[in-house]
Amino acid sequence: MKGIVFFDLDGTLLYNKEGRIPESAMYALGELRKNYKVVLSTGRDMDNHYSSCWRDRVSPDAIIHLNGTKISIGNKIIFEHFMEPSLLQEIYDFSRESGICFGTTIGDRDYYTIPEKRTKADLAFTRDLKRNYHPFTDLIEDHIPVHALSYAGDLENDRPIVKERFPDLDLFGFDSGTGADVVEKGCSKADGMLRICEAFGEDVKDTYAFGDSQNDIAIIERAGTGIAMGNALKELKDHADYVTEPVWNDGIYRACLHFGLIGEMG
Repeated sequence: MKGIVFFDLDGTLLYNKEGRIPESAMYALGELRKNYKVVLSTGRDMDNHYSSCWRDRVSPDAIIHLNGTKISIGNKIIFEHFMEPSLLQEIYDFSRESGICFGTTIGDRDYYTIPEKRTKADLAFTRDLKRNYHPFTDLIEDHIPVHALSYAGDLENDRPIVKERFPDLDLFGFDSGTGADVVEKGCSKADGMLRICEAFGEDVKDTYAFGDSQNDIAIIERAGTGIAMGNALKELKDHADYVTEPVWNDGIYRACLHFGLIGEMG
């Protein structure tokens, strides 16, 4: 193998507006597998019921889930980091005081402190999502392991409030401005990339990483070659080695072709 290629999902491989991975990207994935390991690197838990269909469609060699708090190779989990129940209780109490919404999806259940805010944020992203809400307190009372959380609301207004109360949490904002991944400092996609390189016996200089959002900055900087999608945040583009076309304009395929990772489509 020549190295490892890491792909973010939403806005990178997946064109969320149309709910599809472009055929040119699927072609690129197939060609890459001839010489490279293919890894998904995402803020999602790719094993939950919203995401497993995309996991199966991409069929990666490994996955960095939840911004590096869970890492799997095939069916084996090689690393996990969990939030302490005491932190979850603090976050729940803070949410009730502030009206700021946090939660997570585990399996087929959604645990959110303020479900109506989660639903409102979903509408800025997709109209097809049907949530299966359960009380956030179940996470604490039933000792359910939690890797990371999601935030839903007006991030520009709420971020300073959250950071003041919880300085050891990172909030990786979504492009819509209505949500964010919430992880403890020390966990990132870049950390996940290093763990996967070690597991596969590959040098980080032989890696390529594709992304479009705030949570991709660390892995774009750390990879041997960091590639920003044309639809990426300007902040991410400023850290990338190369900016390709948007996801809907064959951005994955064009970048792989540019770097000689694959041949042209017939």
